[in-house]
Amino acid sequence: MITIIPAIDLIDAKCVRLSQGDYNQKTIYNENPLEVARMFEDAGITRLHLVDLDGAKAKHIVNHKVLESIASKTKLVIDFGGGLKTNEDLRIAFESGAKMITGGSIAVKDRETFLHWIESYGADKIILGADAKDKMIAVSGWQEVSELSILDFIESYTSEGIRHVISTDIARDGMLTGPSIDLYKEIMTQFPKLELIASGGIATMKDIYELDEMGIPGVITGKAIYENRISLAEISKFIGA
Repeated sequence: MITIIPAIDLIDAKCVRLSQGDYNQKTIYNENPLEVARMFEDAGITRLHLVDLDGAKAKHIVNHKVLESIASKTKLVIDFGGGLKTNEDLRIAFESGAKMITGGSIAVKDRETFLHWIESYGADKIILGADAKDKMIAVSGWQEVSELSILDFIESYTSEGIRHVISTDIARDGMLTGPSIDLYKEIMTQFPKLELIASGGIATMKDIYELDEMGIPGVITGKAIYENRISLAEISKFIGA
């Protein structure tokens, strides 16, 4: 069964959501991320995708205190991303309670460092962030679109041992227009053993059921929960909590 992974995006230590990665299209949903995380845990959810948007802008970890608070006061398995660029950033993230980290831009711009992380921490703790626009990899908070295709990018790291990939279709992120089904079919066809986590566009439980039927291992959803298009009660029922 697909794993539902709610997202908490952080700006100024508050729970926010952006539309298509645009910092000018920001909505603050809750000023207490720990409160939100506890609501998820109470609903039977076990995973959390925590994104340091301040860190993504600053190019180094910023909101590690929020990570530490959620990790120490819930049992959620947290994957943490946003602005992780150096070995020191990773050390802080893991010491603050992250069970996994997500690297996207770093995997494009500094392959040597990202490969070092895989070797040092193991492929189970490192998630490849494969964010794409028109199937081309986008980096730097989605401000730059590279000339690297998403399938070639994923292949370049599965050959190095990567097993976990979060793929976000930027055009759909925060837009509630449904997930990028065709893209995920393509990825799973080429990489059937990949622990793929679909992200972007989730609007209703119907989208999650569709991804589940496709055999997608995980799905990240944020805005749909915050805007009550998907209730925590529905999620609880789905996971049998």
